[in-house]
Amino acid sequence: MSRQRVIALLGRPDAPTDAVEEYCRYLGEALLAEDFELIIERVDWNVTGWNRAANALRRRAEGWRGTWVLVQYTALAWSARGFPLRFLRVLKSLKAAGARVGVVFHDIEPYGGTRVIDGLRRCVQLHVMRKGLGLSDTAVFTVPMERVSWIKHEPHKGCFIPVGANLPASTEANSGKDILRGGKLSVAVFGITGGESGRWEIENVVEAVRFAASRIGNLRLIVLGRNAQSAEAELTNRFRDSQVELHVLGVLPGEDVVRTLSVSDVLLFVRGPISTRRGSAIAGIACGLPVIAFEGSETAPPITEAGLAFFSPQKKGDLGNVLLRVLEDEHYRTSLAQRSLLAQRQYFSWRVIAARYAEFLRRQS
Repeated sequence: MSRQRVIALLGRPDAPTDAVEEYCRYLGEALLAEDFELIIERVDWNVTGWNRAANALRRRAEGWRGTWVLVQYTALAWSARGFPLRFLRVLKSLKAAGARVGVVFHDIEPYGGTRVIDGLRRCVQLHVMRKGLGLSDTAVFTVPMERVSWIKHEPHKGCFIPVGANLPASTEANSGKDILRGGKLSVAVFGITGGESGRWEIENVVEAVRFAASRIGNLRLIVLGRNAQSAEAELTNRFRDSQVELHVLGVLPGEDVVRTLSVSDVLLFVRGPISTRRGSAIAGIACGLPVIAFEGSETAPPITEAGLAFFSPQKKGDLGNVLLRVLEDEHYRTSLAQRSLLAQRQYFSWRVIAARYAEFLRRQS
């Protein structure tokens, strides 16, 4: 029996890593067991320009009649400055070619900001997302649809499927943890946002880890992923006179990320409210870690079934207090880790995600 072909259509790649492409790659591997073959294609508008890219897409789409094309949406994948109006042109071309069009919304809400240009960008993104949902045959949302503020007229068009960790399968048993960490408790931070948000994140991490170290002695802080190395100088300076052993690892292959997280004791996630579309937080869950995070409008089941310890960003010193409790109370820490492993098996493994995609696509056929 031949597998059913599905196209994953991407815009320009992100750098230094492309989380959406990795998402498609891991999803494609898991979909093979469901008799679907996911083929990754790109609209290379950033290389050839939009006119040539659109013409090339029309030619390719001639062979996609009746085939599901899952168009991956983030604003910056379809516009250098986050004004993705041409995304609608892509959807119209696919529809004209007879393809079955699904939109996978990785960006769920428009970008924030208080400047005039931010308000204009927000209006454009809302228009594109609403119009894109209307043009599509169906859609996939990476947070529960009731948490998406702009869905009003077509609340039943599509389904919710959380993202998984863009990592190879991790082992649930980490029997060598004590040996590998040299007896120290290890705190991991996976990814730092650039710009002003990144500075806020660094300030909060430094304050919390220094506080915890002052109470329980030596700690190891491991910072890896995007923008980690650009923050290394500041982190080194801020921890110079502390009992914190700092390791800044930068962007690593997936296997090394799994190895690093699996021998850590807790993941700090401060890159925004935790939700089912936050792959770097789900990476900690996949590796069986307690995750310290804060809540927001997208925080809802099933992410809340994982081993989460919440702090309040508005409460001075709360992140440090929550971190200290997780590190000091081994029973509490272990119970959180077990909840993360259970949530990974039930909701966030690629096998489960692929099964939900397969059920969804068959139901739409």
